[in-house]
Amino acid sequence: MRPHLLALSLALGLGSTTLAHAATSQTVQQPPLTALTRDSGTPEPAAQRLVHFDHAVLRIAVHPRTQSIDGKATLTFSALQSTDVLLVDLDRNLPVRAISVDGKALPAGAWSNPEGRLRIQLPHSVVRGGKVSATIVYGGKPHVARHAPWDGGFVWSHTKDGQPWVGSAVEGEGCDLFWPCIDQPDGKPDLVDLYVTVPKPLVAPGNGVLVDVTEQGDTRTYHWRAKHPTTYAVSINVGPYHELKGSYHSRFGNTIPLYYWYLPGEKAKAEQLFAQFPKMLRFFEARIGPYPWGDEKMGVVETPYLGMEHQTINAYGNHYALDGSGFDSLLQHEFSHEWFGNQMTNANWDDMWLHEGFATYMQPLYAQYLDGDAEYYSWMHRLRLLIRNHHPMVSGTSRTEEQVYDDARGGPGQDIYNKGALMLQTLRHLIGDQAFCDSIRLLVYGRPDPKPGNFMPQYATTHDFMRIVDKVTGRKLDWFFNVYLYQAALPKLETQRHGNTLDLRWVVPHDLPFPMPVDVQVNGRVHTVAMTDGHGSLSVPADALVTIDPHSMLLRDEPRITAFQHWEAEQRARRKAASHHRS
Repeated sequence: MRPHLLALSLALGLGSTTLAHAATSQTVQQPPLTALTRDSGTPEPAAQRLVHFDHAVLRIAVHPRTQSIDGKATLTFSALQSTDVLLVDLDRNLPVRAISVDGKALPAGAWSNPEGRLRIQLPHSVVRGGKVSATIVYGGKPHVARHAPWDGGFVWSHTKDGQPWVGSAVEGEGCDLFWPCIDQPDGKPDLVDLYVTVPKPLVAPGNGVLVDVTEQGDTRTYHWRAKHPTTYAVSINVGPYHELKGSYHSRFGNTIPLYYWYLPGEKAKAEQLFAQFPKMLRFFEARIGPYPWGDEKMGVVETPYLGMEHQTINAYGNHYALDGSGFDSLLQHEFSHEWFGNQMTNANWDDMWLHEGFATYMQPLYAQYLDGDAEYYSWMHRLRLLIRNHHPMVSGTSRTEEQVYDDARGGPGQDIYNKGALMLQTLRHLIGDQAFCDSIRLLVYGRPDPKPGNFMPQYATTHDFMRIVDKVTGRKLDWFFNVYLYQAALPKLETQRHGNTLDLRWVVPHDLPFPMPVDVQVNGRVHTVAMTDGHGSLSVPADALVTIDPHSMLLRDEPRITAFQHWEAEQRARRKAASHHRS
């Protein structure tokens, strides 16, 4: 996801200079996007809710020399209610040349696309339960990402020896930047057949399973088939790739194909990265459950931009950078999204913390799995320093992806990563490891006993997760989520000593209930203080050595961190002022 890469890099201590070299910037003159195309997840019109997206057959010819594409998309829908119109999203800067419905050509007046929502008037109504298929021929110059993956679009680049190197990254703006789709988180087609035609000798890795490769003249076409792909995760990747492949024998009895497509000249580094694949799979399958796409592949492709969680073909452009963690933290984060984002998808962008909070928390847990507690706490501390608390993580209203990321428009921004992860640690501490893992499993798979082949992709909301946690724990924990997700400010723990008594009191936004127990270590012994009404006390000898929350499990307002963040902001302002003065 475009901005989460910034949060991740900052959490690892990488500065803006590193990021500038890691991402690809492109300065191009191009027509502006409409407001409808620019934002993914705008309010869905009623007509789009009348159909279910069964199948997309996408034939896309990529022309690196002219930085253009030719597309032919055949989209099949089932009618949930009777309808005589189809609405799909497609950037109007990719002109439609022809449309046919169920094999019959439509006159040009039967469709229009003034703002990026293509309206197709059907020649006859489709009754409930019926099917309709529309073939759309279109093409042109797709929107170019100026700074992928933060800005969506195509990246037209070249390898060191001058060969074409192309990638798509469209999460923020959506799938409609290069194929006609329903640009909503829950707009997944059941099946996608993607045919990518490229000039020889270029290679085009894609989503799902490779069905075949055909050749015609000086071009070759790669046919990929993917089940239930997330809309923005359908991707184009073109380059002079070499291939590493292997297999992983899962604890669930199935064998998962492993693939990495990398550029020539980096074989040794590519092999080192590829060696991390089984370790990541072992961790996630033990911690969460079956890899969701085990009958397709675990795939990674080297891209001319930093990264993106494209289903079964994760984009990787981290240049094999080391950060001291012992694993490629960017790749591990993107791989987390195969569970949190691709298998379990937020029903609305307002619930995006379900993707990013969980994916971010998987990084310290993975570091702990590999190298122990010190790495875990180091990660959590770095994430804690990044929390801003400007706006609630969840607004309770429908939002676009851009609104969630835009702090100036009331969005939580990077807090969905960092605060989300810290909140999950606190939840885990509150309900225990078993209940925490059971809750995640129900969220991701919709059942407590997932095995390859017995689950389907899930759509989820914040309230779904709250309901799951209540069900698993047998407790009503609205108070926990109401404070951490729906309030901007963190709860503050006030402590006072009165003789041999330690008094504790939670100070919470709007005086909301918050009976969060507090661990207190007294002379090396840990006591858990019940805080039934937000207050609690403990008998403590006057000369005792006391540590509040000794294992750092409670996400709370901490003056030392606020003071550091203010100091940090002042230092940035001074550096900026000095830079302006020198220029």
